[in-house]
Amino acid sequence: MQLADILFTQGFGTRYDCRALVASEMVMIGDVVHNDPFEEIDTDGLVLTIRNQQWPYYEKALIALHKPAGYECSMKPSANPSVMTLLPGPLRVRGLQPIGRLDVDTTGLLLFTDDGVLHHRLIHPKKHVAKVYEVTCKHVIADDVCDRLMKGVLLDDDPKPIAAKAAEKISDYELKMTLVQGKYHQVKRMIAACSNRVERLHRSQIGNYVLPKELAPGEWLWLSDPQIVVGK
Repeated sequence: MQLADILFTQGFGTRYDCRALVASEMVMIGDVVHNDPFEEIDTDGLVLTIRNQQWPYYEKALIALHKPAGYECSMKPSANPSVMTLLPGPLRVRGLQPIGRLDVDTTGLLLFTDDGVLHHRLIHPKKHVAKVYEVTCKHVIADDVCDRLMKGVLLDDDPKPIAAKAAEKISDYELKMTLVQGKYHQVKRMIAACSNRVERLHRSQIGNYVLPKELAPGEWLWLSDPQIVVGK
């Protein structure tokens, strides 16, 4: 693929912008400056350095973000900044979308991709992709709450009970829940149905992928292969 076209697919502006970027000697591969926008480059394992920033080439991007509180999972936020502002410009330009949502006060793992097939696979209810939440409650958690959550609780707008795939009491005020649905405010509403209230909510895992402990709130990283999340 021509070098300027590679930059275009990665979100570095219009085709004209990308040609100008290369011609201005702002692009390196290894220790070598490449200034021909039309140079044919092998994309296999390609890592570019653009304006002194390393940028691995991915035909389709998959990003993990540690979402802090106070950000909305929306392209057009109403009262708080969008989570998209936590990502660099090229990722926003190339059209990454959050996979599912987290409430503005909820923290933890949020995935982004521009791969429509992968996005569908991760959010479709029939795929049953598990999501693990760490929940801190306002009141002491009753001993029978985990059993109730796994058997199913009735929510206001659902005719049938909604059940957690797994639930474990960690302390008097903390529990861990695994869900395979993606209903609106689901964790909070399920806890409310058990006569308690969520004070803090953190998503620690999606599918097979666990949020790295060293990834600080607001930080993000590339995921090299969707199988890291969805398995084989």
